[in-house]
Amino acid sequence: MKASHNLGGILLENASLDDLGGTLHMRGAIPIQIEDRQSSNNNSDEDTEQPLHGILYNPAIFYNRHLSIRPDDIERRQQILKTLAPFQWYSSILQTTLNSEPILHCYGLHEWAMQYHPQGADPPPSAKYQNSLKLRVSREIINETVERKGIRCTHVDALRFFAPAAGPLNHHGASLERMDQLRLEQKGCVHAHMDLLKIGLKLNSFIDSQLMVDILEVALAARKLDVEASPYDATKYGAGIVPIETNEGRKLYREQQIILMQKAEPIRIRLLEAYNTFMQLAFDEEYLDIDIDDTKHKTKEEPQVYIAPERLSTAQPGGKPWRRSLLEK
Repeated sequence: MKASHNLGGILLENASLDDLGGTLHMRGAIPIQIEDRQSSNNNSDEDTEQPLHGILYNPAIFYNRHLSIRPDDIERRQQILKTLAPFQWYSSILQTTLNSEPILHCYGLHEWAMQYHPQGADPPPSAKYQNSLKLRVSREIINETVERKGIRCTHVDALRFFAPAAGPLNHHGASLERMDQLRLEQKGCVHAHMDLLKIGLKLNSFIDSQLMVDILEVALAARKLDVEASPYDATKYGAGIVPIETNEGRKLYREQQIILMQKAEPIRIRLLEAYNTFMQLAFDEEYLDIDIDDTKHKTKEEPQVYIAPERLSTAQPGGKPWRRSLLEK
């Protein structure tokens, strides 16, 4: 309790510094040394390593919530907002997704949009990533399937991998900003379920291990459906085929999409609760009340929201990653 400024936490008793480099996750870990006057006065070269009580985990301590900050220390307050920003962002994505209406007629066409190649168009850049997987349908069928009713892809990360010719066929736009994810993310999207793994790992090591297991399972199930509904033949890896180029295949995809959405819903709720609990422990309430969409502040003394630069970058088919496109801009 002394080492944690009376805030407590989780102590892994007798854990050592060697454990930090092996089984324990380093982010969030606070080594707690044993205060031993006799050993500290011992100048022997035989044993210079200070023994540990163990490794302590507490987000409030790790993010220095116990330290007081002067009202005029704008730089330090901005640093806190910068540290908090990714957690606020991902919690907002989770909440947006939970509040959304599912889109159940996209049929996973983002994978087909990556291979779209009409006559006279440049070759799809993403094709180079799939050289190890053969197409199970012809290029003509891919083009016809994409052009049938266009693409209804709400996942902003997928758009960057579209073939340039497929961009105008997306009902949600051929160019999207990262901030559009707050508007477009929806609970029927298989990639939103896969993103739960990325969002959960961001919270390590302050997240329940069983929740991470459940997240991994639903992410793998989402990826499996994603591949099975794609134009690639992944049967040699144990995947099946969901032929969305047919009426029967689209019906099957929708049925599996609904089952997956229902499985992911309670996991997404638990992950959001984990984020809220973590942020309430790690950061003062004054920083948590700031809207991430608000870029204004009333006075210099008040905290100003921090917007990560990549949130303002733009994605388009065949474009570069968010951060790189921003740097070039």
